[in-house]
Amino acid sequence: MRSAAVVGTGLIGTSIALALRGRGVTTYLLDRDPQAARTAAGLGAGLVGVPRTPVDLAVLAVPPQHVAAALHEHQRAGLAEDFTDAASVKAKPQAEAAALGCDLSRYVGGHPMAGREQSGPLAAQGDLFQGRPWVLTPAPAAGPRAVGRATELAELCGARPVVMGHDQHDRAVALISHAPHMVASLLAARLLHGDESELHLAGQGLRDATRIAAGDAELWTDIVGSNAGAVAEVLAEVALDLRTVVDALRDLGSDTPQRYATSRAHLTQALARGVQGRGRIPARAPGALRLSGVAAG
Repeated sequence: MRSAAVVGTGLIGTSIALALRGRGVTTYLLDRDPQAARTAAGLGAGLVGVPRTPVDLAVLAVPPQHVAAALHEHQRAGLAEDFTDAASVKAKPQAEAAALGCDLSRYVGGHPMAGREQSGPLAAQGDLFQGRPWVLTPAPAAGPRAVGRATELAELCGARPVVMGHDQHDRAVALISHAPHMVASLLAARLLHGDESELHLAGQGLRDATRIAAGDAELWTDIVGSNAGAVAEVLAEVALDLRTVVDALRDLGSDTPQRYATSRAHLTQALARGVQGRGRIPARAPGALRLSGVAAG
């Protein structure tokens, strides 16, 4: 890959551009906010403006609800030979792109599995994706050149390409990202009801549990709303578990000794399952993943 364009110079787009520039790829920066593009360029992320001739690959680093429209617009304008995106939802943008009549042979959905709670180009890091999974969701219509370039993009950014289906990806991120963000946000919102004297007692545990709640609310409304069904399924199961814990705690706090042993067992089980679940998070990224029968390194 010799040239690329990044559409959207927020945290993710600028981080991608910085990584590409670090590997010698001529990179152009486009954003509906000219100041954001100029800020990214000032960081060394690339050149502001539309290239004179089509680049090898355009990366659409825009929110999920804008991916299809951006793909349609920039394919018609001839921005690039091939296209990918960096949105955290894959099924809905793919369907919308098909409905708009986009050339799906030149498009591969992508999602770098990295980020920060800060937003904007000033939060970008050229090594943000180092060693992280980068999911690719090529549709059957995607051509080999587009798949190859999307794969090369991930590798140039230091990430590990992982191939998944659109729906499989969306279920996975609902479990590991979107639902946890909602839970962290709901927990953090409870702090609005705390006294200042109580909040001054907060330690690192609370900061860790609510860190991601600092993300941009409008952006996360788009992300979670674009994956609404899968997120709702996870949160519904969390709500059932939470109801069991609430009932157990109320029993333990009341004068009902006959239910003490059962309620205590429910509480212990909930905490133990939390320990077990957290233990399933890989301590470090594996060298290769096998998903849907497709090996990805």
